[in-house]
Amino acid sequence: MTGMYLGVPVNVWIIIFAALVTYATRLGGHLVLSRFKQIPPRIDAALNAVPAAVLTTLVAPAAVTGGPAEALTLALCVVIGFRLPMMAMFCIGWVLIVGLRSAGL
Repeated sequence: MTGMYLGVPVNVWIIIFAALVTYATRLGGHLVLSRFKQIPPRIDAALNAVPAAVLTTLVAPAAVTGGPAEALTLALCVVIGFRLPMMAMFCIGWVLIVGLRSAGL
C-alpha cells in the first residue's frame, strides 16, 4: 500500500489504528474481568487455554506448508516439550531449524 492520507503515509495510519484496536481490546478485557469478584472456573479455564491457542496459530502454518526441516523440528519439539521447560524447547527448536535450513533441508 502506498499513498498519503491527511499528509501521513497510509502505512502509518494502519499501524496507529492497529495499536488503538489492540489497546481497546486489552482495556475491554480488563474492564469486563474487573467486574467479577472472583473469576468463574470456566472463564479461568478458557483464559488458561489462550497461550496454547496462540502458539498453535503460529506453528500450524509451518507444519502444513513447511518442508522436511520444519516437520522434523516440530516433531522433535513435541517430544522435547514433554521433558524440558518451554523456554528450553523454544531455544532448542530455534537452533535446530536454523541448523537444518542452513544444511539445505
